[in-house]
Amino acid sequence: MKIKTKLILGVGILFLMVVLLASLGIWYVNALKSDTENILAANYNTLEFSRNMILALDQEKGGAPSRIFEQNLARQQQNITEHGEEAATTRLAVHYGQLKNNPADTAIRTVIRQDISAIMKLNMEAIRRKTDKAKETAATANMWIAVSGTLCFIIALTLLVNLPDNIAKPVKELTASIRSIAALNYSERLHFKENSEFGLLAQSFNTMAEKLEEYNNSTLAQILMEKKRIEMLINNMTDPVIGLDEQGKVIFANGEALHVLGLKADIVGKAATEVSLYNDLMRSLVRSMADTAAGDNVMKIYAHNKERYFERHIVPISIRPTGEQEKQQVGHVILLQDITPFKELDFARTNFIATVSHELKTPIASIKMSLQLLKNKNTGTLNEEQQLLIDSIADDGERLLKITGELLNMTQVETGNIQMNMAGTPAHKIVDYALEAVRFPAGQKNIRLEVQMQDQLPAVFADQEKTAWVLINFLTNAIRYAPENSTVSIAVQQELSSVVFSVRDQGPGIELQYQEKIFDRYFQVPGSLRTGTGLGLAISREFMEAQGGHIGVESIPGSGSRFYCTLGLAKS
Repeated sequence: MKIKTKLILGVGILFLMVVLLASLGIWYVNALKSDTENILAANYNTLEFSRNMILALDQEKGGAPSRIFEQNLARQQQNITEHGEEAATTRLAVHYGQLKNNPADTAIRTVIRQDISAIMKLNMEAIRRKTDKAKETAATANMWIAVSGTLCFIIALTLLVNLPDNIAKPVKELTASIRSIAALNYSERLHFKENSEFGLLAQSFNTMAEKLEEYNNSTLAQILMEKKRIEMLINNMTDPVIGLDEQGKVIFANGEALHVLGLKADIVGKAATEVSLYNDLMRSLVRSMADTAAGDNVMKIYAHNKERYFERHIVPISIRPTGEQEKQQVGHVILLQDITPFKELDFARTNFIATVSHELKTPIASIKMSLQLLKNKNTGTLNEEQQLLIDSIADDGERLLKITGELLNMTQVETGNIQMNMAGTPAHKIVDYALEAVRFPAGQKNIRLEVQMQDQLPAVFADQEKTAWVLINFLTNAIRYAPENSTVSIAVQQELSSVVFSVRDQGPGIELQYQEKIFDRYFQVPGSLRTGTGLGLAISREFMEAQGGHIGVESIPGSGSRFYCTLGLAKS
């Protein structure tokens, strides 16, 4: 429990007990006062009236009582408070009336004295009874005041004994620990297990002592040695490395970084934004730190007398200070990894694939021509088995031709040599061309091709051949995965300033986790029909993006897929 809570609880209870004690005293004093005033106001006045009537009766012996008797009798009639007093007062008034008629009657005087004595006796007994009640009230008051006072005493004694010790003991331990720290004993720790202000103070003190011990153990010589070792390691790295602190100032840059960026060692200590004012490469690196997802991570830089390729990595550096739970970011490290050898290998692979694909097209075309000659009846009649073999060879030839075509298209994409013939093209021409190309495979599976085209569509600004190639790729995939006797729908409609071409099938659909990956090169959905190279959708995306368009897919597993692409409108 916290010290503040203890003080509030202890002093609060003590305050409430004092208030209770004062309230009890006031209440019982008022009760005693009420009892006393009751005796004085009721019984004492009656005794006074009775004494005055006896004196008046004695002073007028042999004659009628004076007016004093009548006045006191009238007052007594107005001050009847006890049981039986009203009857006695009434008898006294009757007898007094008889005395007034016969003042010399001594017997009546005696009776009047007896009446007055009866009234006095009733009030004397009432005084005694009320006195006993007042004594009981006083005794009760003494008991409750004693109990309350005892509780106040116990609480005050508890606070007096415990509270100073609860405060003084931790303060004494804290003072001793501070003196120990002042004597360079940084291993000193406080151990307050209680969850109070002193517990929090102990945690802070221990954190301070831990940091002081850490700083004390790391001498300046060790720090300088570690600094030189780190600098040597960074300078011996073959890749450019630049370090920035949390304010964006350059804290180190190895020799390779200075050489590649064309800078000097005096940039250390300067702000990276300041250096970027006169260095384009540094400006590009600073801009990429603000948005690491924007742009390509590969940079082409002329260094070491040739064009080299570097992959940019921005690594945020965070540390957890001693005694704290959360990490703090202290800067960034910019690493430019030299990937020139890999790029050269990639270019070699691309050239090899392009050469092989190009060379394969000639013998494949020759095979197709030979197959056509064999199928011609003028060449000779084929039996059923020979016809099946020729059909199989024709299918394999078509597949090889398609693969080589995709590989050639991919090499164009990779080398950036895509030749685009952009022009205003009617949307229906693209759709008709694509439908004609897939009508035969659709008929083999008895798949109905359904076209939904918006009326009076404007022309699109596109390469007709490559856009039709993308649409054919959509339709080919849809026919391949759609069940027999189903429908493949082609829809074309205008949306704002673009035209959307979409193909919907009734196939098995694509899992959500694969819907973004299917546009990557060589990727094929696990468990799907692996009949191609995995390049068709990747080439389609490159073709559409080269025309300023967009490509995408919407699919629900078990409910088919919808592939779509968008193209801008041709200027009128």
